[in-house]
Amino acid sequence: MSEGQSRARLQLDWRCAHFDALTPAELYAITQARISVFIVEQTCPYQDADGADPACHHLWTLAGGRDIAAYLRIVPPGVKCAEPSLGRILTTTAGRGIGIGRALVQEGIRRVESMYGAQPIRIGAQRYLLAFYESFGFVRTGYDYDEDGIPHSEMLRPASTSG
Repeated sequence: MSEGQSRARLQLDWRCAHFDALTPAELYAITQARISVFIVEQTCPYQDADGADPACHHLWTLAGGRDIAAYLRIVPPGVKCAEPSLGRILTTTAGRGIGIGRALVQEGIRRVESMYGAQPIRIGAQRYLLAFYESFGFVRTGYDYDEDGIPHSEMLRPASTSG
């Protein structure tokens, strides 16, 4: 089956909630997914609880109705940077290879535009994913940095870019 056929068959149930509305089980599942991908898989011990989560909306979908397949947080303007941003973007092993990552970023952009209107969106992208994010209209700002031993580039998606 081609990637396009896989995406056509993808029927994702997106869940989005502000931190204050998350149930303990949802918060646990989100934390588990973030630790699994960013700390265990990437062998990168870092402080995941950075203080921004309580201000954010959290977007995810499940695999098989139980485990998180993909997740990101929507960071309001003024929390980490002037613009709204997408962060902690991940796809778990349960969701890889079927287009969920692409669907996640598209849904994240849609939600940001719905919440904050048409304005630029910022991300800090792991450098090996630059082409992936460029396909959504994100462009490098020229600011490259090392975050916990992983090369990153700051990217901005202009408000005028369609998703």
